[in-house]
Amino acid sequence: MSDPCFITVEGIEGAGKTTCLNLIEQRVRQRGHALLVTREPGGTALGEDLRTLLLGHRHEGMTDDTELLLMFAARAEHLQARILPALSAGSWVLCDRFTDATYAYQGYGRGIDLGRIAILEQWVQGERRPDLTLLMDLPVEIGLERAGKRSTPDRFESEAFAFFERVRNGYLSLANAQPDRFRVIDAAQSLQQVSDQVVSAIDAFLDGKAS
Repeated sequence: MSDPCFITVEGIEGAGKTTCLNLIEQRVRQRGHALLVTREPGGTALGEDLRTLLLGHRHEGMTDDTELLLMFAARAEHLQARILPALSAGSWVLCDRFTDATYAYQGYGRGIDLGRIAILEQWVQGERRPDLTLLMDLPVEIGLERAGKRSTPDRFESEAFAFFERVRNGYLSLANAQPDRFRVIDAAQSLQQVSDQVVSAIDAFLDGKAS
């Protein structure tokens, strides 16, 4: 059996990450792999507390640097307490967002220098990177309309339209720079069409690992 893999799902608000995650979980488990499904920020008790601070409206004046450091604090705990132990034990890991989100939101969205994020990435993660990342991509106006029907906007979802344009473009830049790792899914299509894209992408990846 192949070595366990680390798969992440990325995308702006309303992109349909939950549907994607459910499909990937189903396909991976069908192949007989143990699987940890988790999320960022969060994934641990400490991480979930930090998620509440980051997404809630209690600290509206949070500085960009504080936000960035809290993201990586949650990630450091997540890696050491859950992700790395699971991989070491032979389990695959599926994560709703990871460091690509930090580049997209804090880097491209907030304007923090990408080199500073890279330093933190190397410090916290070493050489550990996802083996596969599915980027759920769609126009910002469609994503925000979908997200608005789902729940009350959190601190990030309350950002201006231009912020999410920068985030989306940042994600696409990351995907263009790392085509071996990223699979871009057109999430603006119908649910069936999106599902077909996701299944095709994950099955191709699983087949490659089995060969």
